[in-house]
Amino acid sequence: MRQNIQQHRVVVIGAGYTGATAAGRLARRLRGEDASITLVNAEPDFVERVRMHQLAVGQPLRPRPFDEMFAGTGVELRLGRVTGVDVDRRTVTVTGADGSSDLEYDTLVYALGSAWNTQGVPGTTEHAHEIAGRDGALRLRDRLAALAPGSPVTVVGGGLTGVEAATELAETRPDLDVSLIARAGLGDWLSPKGARHLRKVFGNLRITTHEHTTVTAVHADRVTTTEGDIPAAVTIWTTGFAVHPIARATTLETGETGQITVDATMRSLSHPDVYAIGDAALVTGPGDKPLRMSCASGVPTAWQAADAIAARLTDNKLPTISARYFNQCISLGRKEGLIQYVTADDRAVNAALTGRLAALYKELVCKGAAWGVANPTMGLPTRRRRVTADGARAETTAAGTTAATEAA
Repeated sequence: MRQNIQQHRVVVIGAGYTGATAAGRLARRLRGEDASITLVNAEPDFVERVRMHQLAVGQPLRPRPFDEMFAGTGVELRLGRVTGVDVDRRTVTVTGADGSSDLEYDTLVYALGSAWNTQGVPGTTEHAHEIAGRDGALRLRDRLAALAPGSPVTVVGGGLTGVEAATELAETRPDLDVSLIARAGLGDWLSPKGARHLRKVFGNLRITTHEHTTVTAVHADRVTTTEGDIPAAVTIWTTGFAVHPIARATTLETGETGQITVDATMRSLSHPDVYAIGDAALVTGPGDKPLRMSCASGVPTAWQAADAIAARLTDNKLPTISARYFNQCISLGRKEGLIQYVTADDRAVNAALTGRLAALYKELVCKGAAWGVANPTMGLPTRRRRVTADGARAETTAAGTTAATEAA
């Protein structure tokens, strides 16, 4: 006869690609009467972060409400901003329209992700725009819409985000004077074929490139660089991402980047009742290299964490999902694209897909990523298993043991 157990409370904080995927996948792995799954997010709908450069130039995006996405799954959406996490008391502080309150958990999935990284450059926060999130992209959209023809717009950052932002803007607004500042050479991480195509597209779109140039300050009407001042009625800052600061404010073990250190199942090394996924997790990938912050590497961590939690709670074998890279998908406006094939540890190989076909490929990848959030088991049949008393007890005991050890 089955032992009576208390409903296991799983709280997922952050509903980007990884958090929303983990919540939906867990809901399809566990019986609702045995486990509650609460997803905490500041917004009521899913944001396609990989499309923020499109939103910034005025392209409409399809709304994806969570109440539709999670209808009938058992996932409960808690609207509010996470303003604190106490991993010793096992509570999450959520601040919403009605004030702040604490949400208790038995298992926490930390998926707060990342935001733009100003790199500490003076004037960036005051004068630059970011497209790491929807609010920033919407502010930039309004600012760009007000620009007169011929206005200079400068994109700082020669990585994937900067390249996509510059080409999308130059294609949509050919009346603007678009430039890009890269600390290294343009597309120097690509294969020769990929780099040639990137330069060709930049030339066709008349994007001015300042290579091997470092920005030292941002002003309202220009940026100061190691090579002199560059006019900028609008500066778009895309020099990488920084993780949400809350993890560092807790007793969770974190690395130098502020990411939470985890084992192969995405379980915190210091607090076994906490799992970190996506940009928030310091995950070792192929070649013993940390996975870069991206949707491509983040989603497999969500699968791994969800399946590991479900396996532990139901007393089943722990699964292993390998995170590796296959390609870098780069949109260069709506008509051009670049698919750079890479090794498992993300190094370019001598193979790349370019042109219109690559643009279609990238569009399918973006649509597939959003579909995957709504279909976190990739359309495969699933079985909702019962949480066992031994499984729930093991999770609680492991967390309690760690807390006692730290207290000692």
